[in-house]
Amino acid sequence: MKPSTAAKKLGILLAAAPADFQSGVVTRDEFLALQNDPPEWLATLRREGPHPRPVVAAKLGVSISGLTRADADEPLTTVQIKELLASPPPWLVEERARQAKVIEENVRIKAARAEAAAKRAKKAD
Repeated sequence: MKPSTAAKKLGILLAAAPADFQSGVVTRDEFLALQNDPPEWLATLRREGPHPRPVVAAKLGVSISGLTRADADEPLTTVQIKELLASPPPWLVEERARQAKVIEENVRIKAARAEAAAKRAKKAD
């Protein structure tokens, strides 16, 4: 697979990976080895960053769209993320509230669909 695909699946920023990883092709066996027994560089990247947008969004509890809306979609290190969480700026508070509402709405929709399916199943009996 391409290095960009492997980096995405490993949850790391490709630009922060070693040059030999960036320029080579990653076989399935190599990828599985990286997942199961990560080398020090991979463990350090996962632990300290810089992290790609999906990882930053997950660690901050917001969506990738929320990062974009706040113009904060650049890679961040773990230290920077912890600083944002310790003293959240207004955009982070707003985006976390927005994300909580989205999750709440998804739970409501899922419950309503399950209830409707149960009613249909009951009628079919």
